[in-house]
Amino acid sequence: MQSKPKTLRGMTWKHDRGLAPLLATARRFSEKHPDVVIEWEARSLQEFGEGSIQVLANRYDLVVIDHPYMGQVAQQGCFLPLEQHFAPAQLAEFEQDSVGQSYQSYFFDGHLWALPIDAAAQVAGYRADLLQANGFEVPRTWDDVFALARFRRGFVSPALSPLDSLMCFFTLCANLGEPAFSGTDAIVSKEVGQRALEHLRTLAEHSFDGALSANPIAIWEKMSSSDEIAYCPLAFGYSNYARNGYRSKLISFTSIPSSGRGPVGATLGGAGIAISKTCKDRDIALEYSLWIAGAECQRTLYVESGGQPASKAAWVDSHPNELTNGYFMSTLPALENAWLRPRFGGFEQFQVQALTTVSQFLKSEKSCRETLNRLHELYMTALTSIESDFDHQRRT
Repeated sequence: MQSKPKTLRGMTWKHDRGLAPLLATARRFSEKHPDVVIEWEARSLQEFGEGSIQVLANRYDLVVIDHPYMGQVAQQGCFLPLEQHFAPAQLAEFEQDSVGQSYQSYFFDGHLWALPIDAAAQVAGYRADLLQANGFEVPRTWDDVFALARFRRGFVSPALSPLDSLMCFFTLCANLGEPAFSGTDAIVSKEVGQRALEHLRTLAEHSFDGALSANPIAIWEKMSSSDEIAYCPLAFGYSNYARNGYRSKLISFTSIPSSGRGPVGATLGGAGIAISKTCKDRDIALEYSLWIAGAECQRTLYVESGGQPASKAAWVDSHPNELTNGYFMSTLPALENAWLRPRFGGFEQFQVQALTTVSQFLKSEKSCRETLNRLHELYMTALTSIESDFDHQRRT
């Protein structure tokens, strides 16, 4: 009598970049392990950035996770601390092969909570055919961007959904030379915060009508299916749209514009694979995770099936770059100089509350001063909440 296969359930996010490589690797893994089935499900991009980690850990064995949740993960202890399950030499190899701070982003409170399998940051995308047809070159500085935006409304449009507007604000602060949260008196100085918000408002005023509700996927979809947007200065990169035949129009990608310091400060994104503490078949989950995060799988099956690897060996390899018309080498400077968000236990909640504030500013519902004050107030509240939780845990 044939034994029932061992089944692992996984959750990722709903896009070919997030789901397709996991479906492909699950099939390949099952071919080598006929007694194992790995079932992947997907949730929306918004749910990926705002969902409950504990609920996912209770329902799934494998969870593709965003690094700002690491503080919450450390508090709740709902995933395996991977440094206790992999050899130091294995982890050292991952750290050395990391694109920018991708590996480090999942290390918090002394533990590694996920293996990086996907690397991303805010980058710039452009339609080379539209720029050339209208006599423009790819912008290199923000002055170039604003000049290009005046050509016609919608020609330049970043992703400005509430969450993405907040990420753009963070990126602009770091790009201007003052990363957010680097001081003690405010999230960012009044001067830099105001300049970043004014840059955002200028971009919003020249963007297409629906930009304030558009996430990166919506921007790349619009750019790759119509001729309305020629250039997007800020949105998390998706190498799928740089692949021939993926959509009717090909998008080229490059690093974000410079404020005089080069393409620095792009907000780091990406995703890592975490293993739930409730997983009954840990050895299988560990073996699968180790394999898909490894350089060999990342530069072959993972990227070939639509994934965006976290392995630097894959980013500099000719094969992935041939598949994506040079996406990885073109955007690598942005990844290597990206800005890492705070990851303390309350940061993800701060992020959810703060995104409304920047969105209200772009709708002229708040002034610069009100916006910066509100962001600082929310941040201080989040920090105070963490200190209170810590004191409570210490007393009990």
